[in-house]
Amino acid sequence: MEVRSLHRYARISPQKARDVAREIQGMPVSVALDVLSFTPRKAALLISKTLKSALANAENNHELSVDGLVVKEAVVDVGPTFKRYKPRARGSAGPIRKRTSHIRIVLTDEPVADSKEEAPKKKSVSKASSNEPVAVADEAGEA
Repeated sequence: MEVRSLHRYARISPQKARDVAREIQGMPVSVALDVLSFTPRKAALLISKTLKSALANAENNHELSVDGLVVKEAVVDVGPTFKRYKPRARGSAGPIRKRTSHIRIVLTDEPVADSKEEAPKKKSVSKASSNEPVAVADEAGEA
């Protein structure tokens, strides 16, 4: 069963929050909380709050045991941007973008398979192995 938690309009840039969110994907919840508690970034605090909210949802609403839960997804989407302007030299104005993000965490009690193992291997075909002759230009520019 999947349990979701969403923190909308978090006052942090999505680019900064995605770095922290990628670290906890696929981890058991207890390990993810430990990693977030020792990560010295603002995003770690916001993501840990959302993770704790998802834990509370799993425990109280869906009656799941906390021990077997795994972070299936930790996604940071772009929220609305507050646009402000700062006065600059010679009467001009410089734009300031105050970015927001939506943090979504999905927990599951099923084991998560690594995406690296499931991806099929592609065979590459080199150009040298083809049967067509390769034209080589000489110094005069003729092929």
